[in-house]
Amino acid sequence: MGACLGICSLLSCVSCLCGSAPCLLCGCCPSTKSSTITRLAFSIFLLMGTIVAIIMIAPGVEVGLQKIPWFCDTSTTIHGSVNCGVVVGHKAVYRMCFAMAAFFFLFALIMICVRSSRDPRAAIQNGFWFFKFLILVGITVGAFFIPNGPFTTVWYYFGLVGGFLFFLVQLVLLIDFAHSWSQAWLDRADEGNTKCWYAALLIFTVLLYAATIAAIVVLYIYYTKPGECTANKVFISLNLIFCVIVSIVSILPKVQEAQPHSGLLQASVISLYTMYITWAAMANVPDKNCNPTLLAIASNTSTTTGGQPVQWWDAPGITGLVIFILCTLFISVRSSSNAQVNKIMQTEESPAMLGGGDPGSEDGVHRAYDNEEDAVSYNYTFFHLCLLFASLYVMMTLTNWYMPDSTYTTMTSAWSAVWVKISSSWVGLLLYLWTLVAPLVLKDRDFS
Repeated sequence: MGACLGICSLLSCVSCLCGSAPCLLCGCCPSTKSSTITRLAFSIFLLMGTIVAIIMIAPGVEVGLQKIPWFCDTSTTIHGSVNCGVVVGHKAVYRMCFAMAAFFFLFALIMICVRSSRDPRAAIQNGFWFFKFLILVGITVGAFFIPNGPFTTVWYYFGLVGGFLFFLVQLVLLIDFAHSWSQAWLDRADEGNTKCWYAALLIFTVLLYAATIAAIVVLYIYYTKPGECTANKVFISLNLIFCVIVSIVSILPKVQEAQPHSGLLQASVISLYTMYITWAAMANVPDKNCNPTLLAIASNTSTTTGGQPVQWWDAPGITGLVIFILCTLFISVRSSSNAQVNKIMQTEESPAMLGGGDPGSEDGVHRAYDNEEDAVSYNYTFFHLCLLFASLYVMMTLTNWYMPDSTYTTMTSAWSAVWVKISSSWVGLLLYLWTLVAPLVLKDRDFS
C-alpha cells in the first residue's frame, strides 16, 4: 500500500506548485483555458488511481495484500471460506475504485448548479489541489477498512450500472470525434487539394469498414459453433444488422441535406466500436464452448500450490483500458462544434470565448486564463459524474466483469455482464441514430 500511495505522491508534488490551476502545465504548454487545465488535473487523479488499481492485481502484490489481517480474515467472511489467492486482487481493485467513485461523487454534489467562475464553489473546482489529493488518499485508506461481507457483491452491481453508462459516454465521445474528423477534412477539401482529402476520407472509411467486417467474421468463427451458442449468433447478427441500418441512414439524401458533414466515416467508426463491445460481451459468456477466452480464474485451481499468480488480463480488457485512457483525455480537452453532442454531454462554448482572441498569451507569456467568468464551458457536476462512471468502468474492466460467488471461493463470469454490454451497444447505436435524424424530427430547433 505504501508503494502504491508513493506513486501518487508525484501528483501531490505537482499540486503543491499550483495555485488556482496547475501552473506547471501552463509553463510548458501554449496559453490554455483554466477550464481545460482543471479537467486535465481531475483526469490525472483518475489515471493515477487506475495505475494504483492495476498495481493491486500485479503478480506479487496480491501476496502482500493477503497479509492484511482485516482484508483476508477467514473468521469474518461468509461461511468462513475465503480463497484469498482468487479474490484478494479483486477486492483491492474494488476498494480503490470505490474510493475514486466516492471522491468524484462528492465533487459532483458540491458543484451542482455552478453557473460561472464567480460562484465561490468554482474556486473549489479550480483550486486546492493538494487538499483534494489528501481527501482522495484519505478515502482510499478508509476504503480498505470496509468489512468483507456483502460489500463486493453489492458494489459489483453498482459497477454494472456505471460500466453501462460509461460505454454510452465513450460512444458519444466517438460520435463527437468522428464528426470533428470528418468536418475538418471536408473543410480542408474546400480550401484546396479536394481530390486528396476526399481520397483520404474514402481510404479511412474503407479501412474501418474492412476492420468491422473482419471483426464480425472472427466473432462468428471463434464465438459460435454449429448447433450451439445461439445467444452469441443472435447478438452478433443483430449488431451487424443495426450497423448496416445506421450506415444507410447516414447517407440518406434528407439526412445529408440537414447535416452535410454526416456520412459513412462516422458510421464506420461507430460500427467498429459496436463490434468491439460485442467482442467484449462475448468474452463474458460463461459457457467455455462458446467463449474460448474465458479465464481460468473462475475456479479454486486458478492459484496453484506452486504460487502461480491469478491472471486477470485478457485482450478485451487491455483494449478496454486503452479506449478508456483515450476517452478520458479526450473528455478533458474536447471543445465540440456539434450542437447535439454538446446537448448530450452538457457542454457548451463559453460566451467569453466567442469573441476570439487569446487572452492568455499577452506579452508572449504563457498562462492559464479564466474563460468562465460569464458562464461555465462545461457542466461541473456532469463532468464529475462521467469520471465516476469511468471509475466504475475501470473497476469492472480490471476484474474482467467477473463476480465472486456467495462464499468468496470462486469467480464467475455472469450473464448480467453480457447483457449490460450488449444493451449498451444497442442504446449507443440508438443515440447515434438520433443524432442523424434529430434535425428532421425536431424541425423547429436550430441544429446548425
